Amino acid sequence: MAFNRSRAARYALPYILAAWQAMPPSPSDSPLTAHPFPLAMNTDLLKRLCETPGVPGREERVRALIEKEIDGLFDEVRTDAMGSLICTRHPRGKAAGGASKKKTQSRPTRVMQLCHMDEIGFYVTYIDDKGYLWLNNAGGFDTRNLFSRRVLVVTDSGDYKAVMNPGGRPIHISGPKDREKIPEVKEFFVDLGLPGDKVKKKVKIGDYVVMDEPLIEVGDKIVSKALDNRVACWLGIESVRQLDKNKNGHACEVVVAFTVQEEVGLRGAKTASHAVEPDIGLGIDVTLACDTPGVPPEEAVSRHGQGFALHIKDSSFISDHQLVNDIEKLAIKNKIPYQRSILAAGGQDGAAAQQAAAGARAVGITVGTRYIHTVTEMIDKKDLAAARDILAAYMAVVS
Repeated sequence: MAFNRSRAARYALPYILAAWQAMPPSPSDSPLTAHPFPLAMNTDLLKRLCETPGVPGREERVRALIEKEIDGLFDEVRTDAMGSLICTRHPRGKAAGGASKKKTQSRPTRVMQLCHMDEIGFYVTYIDDKGYLWLNNAGGFDTRNLFSRRVLVVTDSGDYKAVMNPGGRPIHISGPKDREKIPEVKEFFVDLGLPGDKVKKKVKIGDYVVMDEPLIEVGDKIVSKALDNRVACWLGIESVRQLDKNKNGHACEVVVAFTVQEEVGLRGAKTASHAVEPDIGLGIDVTLACDTPGVPPEEAVSRHGQGFALHIKDSSFISDHQLVNDIEKLAIKNKIPYQRSILAAGGQDGAAAQQAAAGARAVGITVGTRYIHTVTEMIDKKDLAAARDILAAYMAVVS
């Protein structure tokens, strides 16, 4: 609906909104009416998370940032052998007292959020005599999105800005066949703008490379590299902060695992889940939002502005149907906008929690993201807020 700015429209608008807000909530309700979006949001934390480099196997900088950020939120914090940060918060408040009287089990229900820290990137595999770096990818790339990129080369001696391009002729001297070719990852190189002898003194095999782009806010959206999956890191922190403000406390034991190496096979989540042995696993991640030109509506997976995506299945796991129903009812009760989603291919850390040790019930809580695995990953602020709110609401009611 297009609103004009005439005087009549301005007078009518409050009455229209009042009538709309009086309607009973449903999954299709607009998030703007069913769940007003808070204007104040900790976007500074998300910016710092996204702009901190950390490829699979080299998540230590992201972990250090998170460790500082969560001070006082958890009762126990430890780093496991693979590098995942496992943070435990014991039951507390009135809810914990009430649950202890009813429960006969030896420990409270253990709810585990799995939030992977790694972003896709590259490792340096070769440095030629001219100083060009050649790469091996850590995570999946569509090479059509890799042309002419600014990158950051991360080394023990410091970080160096550089550019990445594929080998070959530029447009002025290339032929039609040259321009049709889509290069493979192994054909891309990094140029630091320095002679070979200086590059070899600064960079060594095994150093890593990430995209070098800042987080920006664009209208109602947030755009950045590494929203996959610093969104989950943000949610793991901010949902517990919101839970901490709940005067009634919580009866469950909350474990937030900031995991490593998800992009190369859920590796950190597997070992962390075996150690934690959760009763309930919450896989926190982004998912596709293909509500954009060129994609049929039945393949959209999720749509911006319709709330968090309640993840039913992907190729790595199928969510527990009762957990799906419980979270759906809770979202409706609290007027938190949501949408159901199924991802045809791909996986996430919820699968590791579900299959660890004797197994656990698991479900995915995701945020629809346009242009995944590029430097222009985009989320809707309302969807991010909805994901935070449903996580806080759910942890508060688990007994």
